[in-house]
Amino acid sequence: MKTIALAALFAFGVSAAPAPALNGLWEASVQVNDLKVPFKFGITAKGQRVEGWFFNGEERVTSTGGQLADGQLTLQWAHYGTKLTATVADGKLSGTYHTRRGGYPFLAQPAPKVTASAAKLPQIDGLWEIPVKSPKGEQAWHFVVQQKGPEVSATILRIDGDTGALTGRFEEGKVLLSHFSGARPSVLEVTPQADGTLALKWNGQTNYTATRQAEARAKNLPAPSDPGAHTRAKNDAEPFRFSAPDLTGKLVTESDPKFRGKVVLVNISGSWCPNCHDEAPFLEAFYKKYRDQGLEIVALSFEEAEQLADPVRLRAFVAKYGLDYTVLLAGETSTAKEKLAIQADNWNSWPTTFFLGRDGRVRHVHAGFAGKASGPLYEEAKKEFTATVEKLLGEAYRSAR
Repeated sequence: MKTIALAALFAFGVSAAPAPALNGLWEASVQVNDLKVPFKFGITAKGQRVEGWFFNGEERVTSTGGQLADGQLTLQWAHYGTKLTATVADGKLSGTYHTRRGGYPFLAQPAPKVTASAAKLPQIDGLWEIPVKSPKGEQAWHFVVQQKGPEVSATILRIDGDTGALTGRFEEGKVLLSHFSGARPSVLEVTPQADGTLALKWNGQTNYTATRQAEARAKNLPAPSDPGAHTRAKNDAEPFRFSAPDLTGKLVTESDPKFRGKVVLVNISGSWCPNCHDEAPFLEAFYKKYRDQGLEIVALSFEEAEQLADPVRLRAFVAKYGLDYTVLLAGETSTAKEKLAIQADNWNSWPTTFFLGRDGRVRHVHAGFAGKASGPLYEEAKKEFTATVEKLLGEAYRSAR
């Protein structure tokens, strides 16, 4: 499967006279090699304030900064470290989307009004499974579909997390879904088959078959990996150790008085990781709810070398999601596997969360994060986090350090 690494952004900026024509929804695309990835976004210009947003399903992914001047739009998405430069002419936008891996042609025009379909359409909403053999040992992925008439939203949930909400409409017996919310640009063609399965074509070249979950279980097909059993602590009789500087340069370890006698979630993360962006606001809300009861959260953020030298993107990540929990610079991304192998078996998912009891020992590990696009599986993950943390908070403190 072709790997596409993209992140995108629209932002507010300053202009002497923002163009009212920019207001509203736009139909856009980026070209990645020979793959065109369509998506929609919105722009609001009020006075000197210009704000743009992409969509992850119904969730708006808003901008962080930029400017509009003399028909030139320059916008940043600081927490992804990306930039868009575009010319505004004849009611259209054209330019380049800049990432750390290069530039991609960008085009946009005002989105047309969509009329409702009167045709009788196949009903494909629900839970499906996709047989695979992934490098991470998975034998199946979840495929979650939500449908309202001709409108379809879907996501593929792997052990790391989901693809974000891919959206589209039924046209001539099939659905062309796409996603671009600042990360994970992708295209998925879905065609219902006579035998009740779905034929999937991912990014124009990789073919899969999806079977309804109930039928997959009835046929004893391999199930998707359990995120609560994928990764294990090597020695759960010993406390989980960490030592890394925070964003001020102060060294923080598990022995810090802040963590003593607390339930601690150690989250393996990175500001380059799309699923980590999905998880960060969830963790922050979780922290606010339980910290007065004895919960602490520590993110071990693994970044590229240039970000370790000057973590501009990570600082923007923290600011974007208003993170009050501890965030540490754990090292280069390439060193994570070696560092974590000392304490964890089969760690290979970004993000991964280790749940530590009040004695500092690992009591549970959750691989990946199912975002809101995962629907009922997102709700299941929330229940698992809540049940595990509340159980640990209810236990008495017995030091094992």
